[in-house]
Amino acid sequence: MRSSFFRILVLALIIAGLGILSIYSSTYQKEGVWQDIYKRQALWVFLGLVCFFAAARLNYRRLWDANYLIYGIALFFLFLVFALGIIRLGAQRWLRFAWFNFQPSEFAKLAVIIFLARYFSKKSVDDISLLSGKFGIFRGIILPFIFVAVPMFLIIEQPDLGSGLMLLLVFVSLLYLTNVRLKYIIIMIAILVLPLPFFWHFLRDYQKQRLLVFLNPNIDPLGAGYTVIQSRIAIGSGGLFGKGWLSGTQSQLYFLPESHTDFIFATFSEQWGFLGSILLLLMYYLIIRQGFIIAQRTQDSFGRLLAYGISLLLALQVFINIAMNMGLAPVVGLPLPLMSYGGSSMLVTFIALGILVNIDRTRSVF
Repeated sequence: MRSSFFRILVLALIIAGLGILSIYSSTYQKEGVWQDIYKRQALWVFLGLVCFFAAARLNYRRLWDANYLIYGIALFFLFLVFALGIIRLGAQRWLRFAWFNFQPSEFAKLAVIIFLARYFSKKSVDDISLLSGKFGIFRGIILPFIFVAVPMFLIIEQPDLGSGLMLLLVFVSLLYLTNVRLKYIIIMIAILVLPLPFFWHFLRDYQKQRLLVFLNPNIDPLGAGYTVIQSRIAIGSGGLFGKGWLSGTQSQLYFLPESHTDFIFATFSEQWGFLGSILLLLMYYLIIRQGFIIAQRTQDSFGRLLAYGISLLLALQVFINIAMNMGLAPVVGLPLPLMSYGGSSMLVTFIALGILVNIDRTRSVF
């Protein structure tokens, strides 16, 4: 456990530290509250560390007992957003608690993973085998999908299409790792994929524009395609070794919007270049790989699915955010874990990593 504890902790701290440096470099020339953003991020990292150590010490099996409570709290906050949530840039995604703006969708991601891990790791009383191998299509696919669909649609309505679809991707990925029959999974994927063209009519105008811009950013270079074009310019201008810290142009001269949140990877790549980006990806890979190693060596099915779910969530968010920055995926507003500015994402990520460490420490047989 000690090796996984220190590997995950050190890698997470290095990535978070690089995030603070990138946030500072993209905001230090701005006036007013912008100059204090990197200090707030440092505070989130400190609080994240407190959450990490707390989660690492708390036996993850307690999550089994608190599963429905955690899921219920997540739904409560998602519903509360529609009544009391604050609006930013046309989206109502945050709840204000004193000086802290909490984004319930980040907590909902972890809550759904805990729920699915418990649901698919229930055992038969007769032969102590996993019940998921005996599930029909209703209990194996439809029923758990209903529990995923409720928070997913609440998140999409905020609107936050990226986080909503993230829950769906994690659900499909975890299904493959369970004993649910493969033919049921294929049927579900077919049912989800075939009607996709009809969903076009239900998308908001800005979501349609983002999909069109993804196919061709130049159709609206000064509007919806502007951010993607500037992000690609920033990444490409970094070259092999980068322009150096505090020496970027796209981010520091304000050509690149959201340079400290969704597009922080472009800010980092411009300053540290291709080699710096490869090192950053390597650190993410090592954390995710450690999560999969923990999942493979634990003998508890609940812990195994929980570790897989957390690792998959981290991997998917890293992949989609970086692909989005490079113009290889539509802009969906997903933060880069441990780097993008934001307290909710930082705290939930550190809690999830602490749970991973605790799973490796406990390794109980149930």
